[in-house]
Amino acid sequence: MLGYTITQWLFGILSFLSIMFALMVVFSRNPVNSILYLVLTFFCIAGLYLLLNAQFLAVVHIVVYSGAIMVLFLFVIMLMNLNQDNEPQRATLNKIIAGVSGGMLLVVLVGSLKGGEQLGLQSYGSSQIGLVKNLGKVLFSEFLFPFEIASILLLAALVGSIMIGKKEIK
Repeated sequence: MLGYTITQWLFGILSFLSIMFALMVVFSRNPVNSILYLVLTFFCIAGLYLLLNAQFLAVVHIVVYSGAIMVLFLFVIMLMNLNQDNEPQRATLNKIIAGVSGGMLLVVLVGSLKGGEQLGLQSYGSSQIGLVKNLGKVLFSEFLFPFEIASILLLAALVGSIMIGKKEIK
């Protein structure tokens, strides 16, 4: 209790909430509720990015995942009109195999993370590493040529998609 800072408390709270919301995604019976819990999980993860001083990544995470992809998932699930009557029943053996496989994956992941300290995977980064200002400096100085090539490729894809979708006038 004594040596904890506010950052450590926030990290613990956000981690706990993200794990709880992720479990609610898995165990929720209603698919719409599951998607909404996933959005809350993404907001908690964005909060963790903010604690790591990666503001740009947090904003992009909220805009892309919570804003665009989850809304798309929500519309698809609502349009599919999933009911309990239409859902196929799973065999008990399949559930047991899935549980054992998930447990084995958990053991492998925990084992690989525990071995990471022996490999020297700890990183000591700067506190300014996630700021948009530094990202812009690196993007427009060291990676200017690849950035311009990517923009030309996107422009070519845009023109190509317009040409494919254009109706011919006769």
